[in-house]
Amino acid sequence: MSREPGRRPFHRPTLRPSEVLEDVAGGVDPLEAAEAAHRTAELVVGRGRDGRGDPQLTARLVSLVEELGLATVAEMWADRPARTLPGALWRLYLLHEWVRRSPGEVGRQFTAGAAHTEVYRAIAGVAEPPTPSALGRLTEEILTGVFTGDLAVALERASAFCHVMAVGLADPAAEGQGDDRGRRAARLRDTADDLTACARLWRKGDLH
Repeated sequence: MSREPGRRPFHRPTLRPSEVLEDVAGGVDPLEAAEAAHRTAELVVGRGRDGRGDPQLTARLVSLVEELGLATVAEMWADRPARTLPGALWRLYLLHEWVRRSPGEVGRQFTAGAAHTEVYRAIAGVAEPPTPSALGRLTEEILTGVFTGDLAVALERASAFCHVMAVGLADPAAEGQGDDRGRRAARLRDTADDLTACARLWRKGDLH
């Protein structure tokens, strides 16, 4: 049987999110924490893609941050390198949470950037006009695509979203001080590059 690009043979571990980081000798064993991060990322993606016909399961996975809390998801994946499966998942969930928590700010920055990034805006696929609710649906669609569509395409859409937001931060009307906007824009550009790299790795079967 042919194997989906980017997927290794799926072994479902008996690992629960609350057990991801265990205290070892008074602290967290870095090797165990890293292994747990990659195993849980593969678990989440594998379970979601194996259950594509179950919309309730997909909805629960898309709402993982709401169910577990941002801190728990961060404990699982935030420390992993950007160009890994757990690193990519963390960034996708964090983008979605940013839109949920700061819809007005995100909406203004996306609108400012969209006027100068037509190609990236088209790749992101945001609905017209890019209202806060439409942007929320966009990041939700991106996460849904991780489990029900082409994961590489979902990563590329998220990358395009970050590019548009980075350009929007350079707009004089954007919120915040100039230096801070510059730093945030640089981080978003780095995230966009990392997500594009992850899409390439997934297509080659090397995103783990």
